[in-house]
Amino acid sequence: MRTFKFLSLVLVVSLLLSACGGGASKEVKIAILAPLSGPVPTFGVMTRDGALLAIEEWNAKGGVNGMKIVPIVEDSQCTPDPAANAANKVIDQDKVHYIIGEVCSKASIPISDIANGKKVVQISPTSTNPSVTVGTDGKVKDYIFRACFIDPFQGQVGAKFAMEKLGAKTAFIMLDQANDYVKGLAEFFEKSFTEAGGTIVGKETYTSTDTDFSAILAKIAEAKPDVVYLPDYYNIVNLATKQAKEKGITAPFIGGDGWDSSDLDLAAAAGGYFTNHYSPEDTRAEVQNFVKAFGAKYKDDSGNPKVPDALAALAYDATNLMLQAIKDAGADDPTKVKDALTKITFNGVSGKITYDASHNPVKSATILEVTKDGIKFNSVVNP
Repeated sequence: MRTFKFLSLVLVVSLLLSACGGGASKEVKIAILAPLSGPVPTFGVMTRDGALLAIEEWNAKGGVNGMKIVPIVEDSQCTPDPAANAANKVIDQDKVHYIIGEVCSKASIPISDIANGKKVVQISPTSTNPSVTVGTDGKVKDYIFRACFIDPFQGQVGAKFAMEKLGAKTAFIMLDQANDYVKGLAEFFEKSFTEAGGTIVGKETYTSTDTDFSAILAKIAEAKPDVVYLPDYYNIVNLATKQAKEKGITAPFIGGDGWDSSDLDLAAAAGGYFTNHYSPEDTRAEVQNFVKAFGAKYKDDSGNPKVPDALAALAYDATNLMLQAIKDAGADDPTKVKDALTKITFNGVSGKITYDASHNPVKSATILEVTKDGIKFNSVVNP
């Protein structure tokens, strides 16, 4: 009889502990969805490595709220269907409540629809399309955030830099009207520049297949603007800036993160500037500590420390944002975590981050200067 009573008491205590959370898991899973194959695998590797570094640092300090952080990495290929499959797998099979990813907007958008519907928190490090966080109905997706600024913000920052740092009062805009990325930057540059008192002295369009910009450059030479805004990718920038130098145009060209490439023609674009998310040359402690830690963990083929690019930096920030929100929420509870994110103030590698009503970060942008010897950190511009 005593044995029976003792066993009954043990059973009751066990049930009570379980009901009160005594049997709760001591780990929290974070999914990293990145394109490790497909068209942009280098983007995926840097994203994965930046996220894993953040998780390793938190685990070294005891995890989050006493829970060990377990990363689950899936290849989402920067492509809609594989991305959706990866999202469903980590949510339904691995039972994750939190997703870091994807890199590409066309992959992040289907992931966001799945995650938001299943009340899983997602932070995309680098997807800049507004539709990642806002649905086709115009409503904000409650559980979806991003760590990068959206494309139109770069136009605003470019205008502010041109006026405040370069003293520009007039600008000429070159744009590919068929490219939404270029068009968005150009429109917001023009709006911000004119609202601040600047004058647009010319605006000309071209197509993505154009190779001769002489007609547009002749108009620039005649208008004599203080700056030329060219928010396109590096292949167009290489052609336009080279031809501009041949024509003796000395006005600095300004662009967006599409300039950020090892294939940018430094000699042609020298004297120009572009907006970006981060520079490893930034002297802020957050940046230098990250660069040092990343280089200590990851080496190139020659055994030298790897220098993290903007993808690694933004993935590191996205993961730290998520884990800080989990800590602030005090529980492994996606509803509480997404509420914590809306209120967060976070000093990241890519700047001080708070969120606006559309779950886009309000933060500074980095200005990089192009010289014939390389791309150099110039300054930070706040919104």
